[in-house]
Amino acid sequence: MKPLIFPIGGKQPKIHESAFIAPGAVVCGDVEVHENASVWYGCVLRGDTNKIVVGKGSNVQDGTVVHVDDPRWGGLPVVIGENVLIGHKCMLHGCTIEDGGFVGMCATMLDGSVVKTGAALAAGAFLSPKKVVPTGEMWAGMPARKFRDLKEGEDRMALIGAAHYVEEARAHRAALKARG
Repeated sequence: MKPLIFPIGGKQPKIHESAFIAPGAVVCGDVEVHENASVWYGCVLRGDTNKIVVGKGSNVQDGTVVHVDDPRWGGLPVVIGENVLIGHKCMLHGCTIEDGGFVGMCATMLDGSVVKTGAALAAGAFLSPKKVVPTGEMWAGMPARKFRDLKEGEDRMALIGAAHYVEEARAHRAALKARG
């Protein structure tokens, strides 16, 4: 099984040669996946009506859906900065996660919402449109609100996790290659 990568609307995905796109992932349209980034099993990155960017060293973990709306209808791109950790089964729509941001498993981010550098959105949280998680804070709940300030070192958890996933991607690529 291979990932399904295809153009739509005249836009071809641009995937860096060092990026890892797992089998079973779907990447279509105006999508950029940068150096050492990874898109894991069962993810859908659907850039059919607007742009999606996955920055250097970032990972989009298993089962996550990333989608956008047409800018003619007020739609925004999805911008995932560098060294970002996106947990399993997230829903990202027209949002931004800045460099070193963290989005926990099963979290949802809607249009215009932002996780700032060194900020965290807890597992299962629902970040409403245009809400911003400031640097140094963790937000949780439905709807997400400030839960607490991050403790010393927690603001770097995405950086540590992202580096781990770069290595995991290399291991998975090698295992898949050995399998043939």
